[in-house]
This record gives sequence, C-alpha cells and structure tokens, in this order.
Amino acid sequence: MVTSSTALAPRTPGGQLPVRVYRASHGTPLATLVLAHGAGAPQAHPFMVGAAESLAIRRLAVVTFDFPYTAAGRKLPDKAPVLERAYLDVIAWVRGQDDLPRSLAIGGKSMGGRMASHVAAHHAETAGALCGIVCLGYPLHPPDKPTQRRDAHLPLIRVPMLFVQGSRDGFGTPDELRPVLAALPAGADLHVVEDGDHGFATPRRLGRSAADVLGGVWDVVAAWVGRHA
Repeated sequence: MVTSSTALAPRTPGGQLPVRVYRASHGTPLATLVLAHGAGAPQAHPFMVGAAESLAIRRLAVVTFDFPYTAAGRKLPDKAPVLERAYLDVIAWVRGQDDLPRSLAIGGKSMGGRMASHVAAHHAETAGALCGIVCLGYPLHPPDKPTQRRDAHLPLIRVPMLFVQGSRDGFGTPDELRPVLAALPAGADLHVVEDGDHGFATPRRLGRSAADVLGGVWDVVAAWVGRHA
C-alpha cells in the first residue's frame, strides 16, 4: 500500500508551494524522484497521482508539487525563470528531509520535464548532485510547429537523461528526438511507447489497456532511476 503526505515547501519570494510525498511501499527505497506536472494538469491530476503511486510501488520515493501559477489557481503557466525557481525551491526542501533517500532524480510530464532539464542545464550548482532526469513526453516543439525547437539547452546537461516518448507525440516524435539525444554529453536513453500520443494513450482498436501501457512505462522509469541512483 502506498502512503502519501502533504506539506508546504518554502518558496521565496511570496509564499509556499504544496508538495506531496509518496513513500516507497516496501523494501529499501532506491532513490527520490521529484516529478513536476505538465502545463495543464496539476499534481492532483490522475496521471500524476497514478505515476507517483505506481513508482512508489516500484521502490521510489516520489515528490510531486504544484508550480506557483497552479497553486494560485491560474491557468496560464508562469515564465520559465519563475518555474525554474520553484523547482529549485522544491529540490532544496527535499534535500532537507532526513527520511528521503539522498540519491535524487528530477523530471516531469511535458512542461515539467522540460523545466527539470532547464534546472539541470542552467542551475546545476544550485540544484546539486543529481543522478538523472526523467522526461515523460518531452515537448520538443509546439504541435504543428516543428521549427520552434526547445532543445538548445540540452547539451549543457551533465547528468544522464531518460526520455519516454509516444511514437505519435505531436510535440515531438522519437525520430525527431533521436539526433538531439545522440549529441548529449552525458548520454540519454529513449523509451518509445509504440502508437502512444503525448499522454501515452494508444488507439482503442489495438486492444492495449492504459494500465498495461503505463505499467510498462513505470517499469522502465523505476529500473532506469534505480540503475543510476
């Protein structure tokens, strides 16, 4: 059984961010994974809760949080510097929790994974040692705008990365990602969800349940973080 608890992570200036800690359900935790939400779905979204609970069953301690705009009830995401600052504040809070594993990975869904990569690229000294970054549906570009790329910062990252990408992802296909990942200095692994979209959903006609598809994703993520912890 997965247990979770809520807390407030210090944030400066202007308040606090709600965080939720999902503790590994059995055995010694492999690592801590901070997982940020996407642009349109808070930490309470079923995808985020399901991810955190499933990874906790797989022996990861998982921390989720709401970015400032979400915590304030706004729909439009904050600018990147504000999102990055919030992510750094949550990392600092996590490092101050004596009951969480010291080995720390960060990541997120879509925009959350992108902000995790920004933190590792632009704030490595502040973030401290990380064992890896997990990007679930990396938004390489906006849909139907393949020239508006969001990968210029990725070569600055000096820790391993895992990208989980649906083969039908309108924000960037695996084929678009492969040449980008090949150039990353610390290496990157790519797990393709065949026939998956940006949320890893597959066509009903294929007869694959969401539970089976996502179960395979969480197996890959947990094993990858465990190897790099």
